[in-house]
Amino acid sequence: QAADSKREQFRRYLEKSGVLDTLTKVLVALYEEPEKPNSALDFLKHHLGASAPENPEIEALRLEVAEMKEKYEAVLEENKKLKTKVTVY
Repeated sequence: QAADSKREQFRRYLEKSGVLDTLTKVLVALYEEPEKPNSALDFLKHHLGASAPENPEIEALRLEVAEMKEKYEAVLEENKKLKTKVTVY
């Protein structure tokens, strides 16, 4: 009976933390694949990895990329304005 209680607590923990829902979604996606992958385990790893919490380094790089895109757009705009001022002979 103690083992059943521990199992039930663990099941509630998995349910509360969203693990059961995530696993169910990935398994359903695998089930619905028209052509089953050679490695079901690789499929699961790929799809679970995609929904894993972000690595702080990845998030920092994303922020850096966003900043660089903004700077790039500003430079393009400045370039466009300067080209209109320049008279080519």
